[in-house]
Amino acid sequence: SLIPNRSEMYPPPHHQSNEIEKMISVIKHFPLGMLVTAENGKPFVTHIPFIYNETTKKLVAHIDRNNPQVETLNDGDEVTVVFKGPDTYISPSIYTTPQLPTWNYIIVHVTGNIKLINEAEAVKKTMVDMTEFLEGEAQKFELKNDDPRMERLINYIQAFEIEITNWEGKFKLSQDKNAQDFENAKQELIKKSRKDVSGFIENIYKNI
Repeated sequence: SLIPNRSEMYPPPHHQSNEIEKMISVIKHFPLGMLVTAENGKPFVTHIPFIYNETTKKLVAHIDRNNPQVETLNDGDEVTVVFKGPDTYISPSIYTTPQLPTWNYIIVHVTGNIKLINEAEAVKKTMVDMTEFLEGEAQKFELKNDDPRMERLINYIQAFEIEITNWEGKFKLSQDKNAQDFENAKQELIKKSRKDVSGFIENIYKNI
């Protein structure tokens, strides 16, 4: 409910997930991540797309060099990226038992150490890989390494990768409710989400 029980652990264990494959699925379906860093007690946050490299098991992204957050990015520094999946308000009206209002959501926090990518061809490859991923299976645009616009663009972006040291899945999905209420909450989340992620949500719900 919206009113927490102060005697309970936080976050509640039944809302936490250690299933990395499910968390990777969140990143793939919702790649716009929130990069979080800090310097001298001042937080910096930027929303940028990330891709998960299946081979290296690292996150890869680019940030505008004019962004002040770039000054906080140094090789080896620890950073956090937050990925927000589907979420929705859950009205007590959908339950079969008396409940209070709440909000259900799927969130992934990834923490790791950053490494800047500065070599021109390596930067281009990250851009090509990201474009291919974001275009999806019905790819309508192909970015090529020899595209002359790439030469100008690489001077204005900072590419980097993140070696992941910690995964944290926050899947608040009415796990503490009875079977029918749990199912009703799932259907409410599906109903309020993008039509193309219903299958993704069904997979997240498996075995939780």
